[in-house]
Amino acid sequence: MSMSLSNPNVKQTIPAMPGTWTLMVFALTLGAGMLMTPYDPTQADFLNRLATPSALHWFGTDHLGRDIATRVLYGSFWSLGLSLGVVSIGAAIGTIVGLVAAQNGRWVDMILMRTTDSFFAFPELISAVTIAGLFGPSTMNLVLALIVVSWMKFARLVRSLAISVVQQDYILQARLNGLPAWRVLWQHNLPNILPGVFVLWTNSWSRTILAISGLSFLGFGVQPPNAEWGAMLLDGKAYLLTAPHIMIFPGLAVLFAVLTINLTGDRWRDRLADNI
Repeated sequence: MSMSLSNPNVKQTIPAMPGTWTLMVFALTLGAGMLMTPYDPTQADFLNRLATPSALHWFGTDHLGRDIATRVLYGSFWSLGLSLGVVSIGAAIGTIVGLVAAQNGRWVDMILMRTTDSFFAFPELISAVTIAGLFGPSTMNLVLALIVVSWMKFARLVRSLAISVVQQDYILQARLNGLPAWRVLWQHNLPNILPGVFVLWTNSWSRTILAISGLSFLGFGVQPPNAEWGAMLLDGKAYLLTAPHIMIFPGLAVLFAVLTINLTGDRWRDRLADNI
């Protein structure tokens, strides 16, 4: 007998396609490409500078003769890897703040949320540029600046979700049974808010990719000779009219990565809404 997809228990086990699988294929392709490419992403080859796309150099070469396809592949480590680390740390900090605010009474909630609101008072990208500019352009300062401005939305979301959860009968029953507060948070609160956090996490991941690329394009992020998509766009800016391929392929990499991650988040959001 076949099982109907209208069963909510079945829906929860179905992966968010096509976004999730596309993201997995994308990650595997980048990893395999970095292992298979014969070129060094930082080694200059002045005899082949500004070469157009060909069978030897699929995406052409840049102003220093470096293979652009190789640099795009290695740039995924910086653009995707750094953004993944930033948004994950920000999500962890925000989740902890939101859970503590929802669980520990009015005064703790007020203090934590007013602190969160004070961070919200400044636009994220401008704050990140200011922090990175004050401490100097470097990868570490870029990461710290983006973490500082990334946790607040998670704290707000988790607090609102956790407040609705803590009022449920099974939470009250767990407390009446003497279950410690940390076990209530870990076993009951956290599993019920994770789907919503994951949706925001995917959306924030794509925004962080754009932020890292944008800050690197402005000179505040990943520094040369490291291959990062925003830094590659900066390198190709002077050659936009004579060798546009230097900017086209890193730009397409940013576009495809952000689009894929957003599709994943949208699919999970729709599936979550169907299961409510």
